[in-house]
Amino acid sequence: MIKTIILFIVGLILICLGGDRLVDAAVAIAKKMGIPQIVVGATIVSIGTTLPEVLVSTTAAFDGSAAIATGNAFGSIICNTSLIAGLTQTIRPSKKIGAASIRWRSIFFFAVLLAMNIYAYLTEQFNRPAGIVLLLLFAVYAYLNIRRAGAEGEGAEEGAAEENVVVWKQLLILVVCAGLLYVGANLLVDNGILIAEALGVPERVIAVTFIALGTSLPEFVTSVVSIIKGYGNVGLGNIIGANILNMLLVIGIPAAIAGIPVEQSTIRVDMPLAFCVMAVLLIPILIRKKSSRIQGILLLAIYVAYCAVSFAG
Repeated sequence: MIKTIILFIVGLILICLGGDRLVDAAVAIAKKMGIPQIVVGATIVSIGTTLPEVLVSTTAAFDGSAAIATGNAFGSIICNTSLIAGLTQTIRPSKKIGAASIRWRSIFFFAVLLAMNIYAYLTEQFNRPAGIVLLLLFAVYAYLNIRRAGAEGEGAEEGAAEENVVVWKQLLILVVCAGLLYVGANLLVDNGILIAEALGVPERVIAVTFIALGTSLPEFVTSVVSIIKGYGNVGLGNIIGANILNMLLVIGIPAAIAGIPVEQSTIRVDMPLAFCVMAVLLIPILIRKKSSRIQGILLLAIYVAYCAVSFAG
């Protein structure tokens, strides 16, 4: 048990260090290239912070733990949105958000999630063809980010560009920090699973709580550090981008490799709830171009209720 606690603490330290430097590097790149913080958060940062989910779900699929693969993906979306975004928006609501940067990503997210929910309801699985389609959609999403980067850059945040920033060095820092985030999250997840199994917690509950929270810690640390450093839009963009990648990659990769069945509880509870919490977060922002503390409090209440119901069930 002492070893487990030590490894847990080491994982937490690695995540905190990686998240801190990752935010600095991402903001430096945004200022240097004149790109809005929310765009960098939804692309470069979200890819780095989503690596734990991708690797955990792929490994779980190979090990035959399908409930972990699907539960981790949609549990992470719920955790990212209701807990992490809920907490950050309660502490410091986002202001002056570029609606254009969020609008098309929101439409993309809701359309893909709705299609996935219908497909899972009809087939009770994400088979290889479905996984391949999700990976193709990732290619489309990446292309749209590249194509629209210039137009979205016109609304970049005020402030002079960082003249002394060397982009390739900052990208290298991002890669190293993403590695630290992965190693740290992996230590936390492994030890969290051991604790949960010792308490007799079911596999799906482990996936949507312990594993989802553990693999979402990079997003959590990144979002909190962004607020502390005054770059709140990086954290918001990271949440949106990470949620999209959770569907396209965290489900897409293991599905394309081996195909994964989907539990009824995921179809009837986790996927619809993921849709609802993202609607609570994004719709007011699209209308008002800013968030409110009420949204954050509501999202936190939803997450508490979700965890309580998951454990009670």
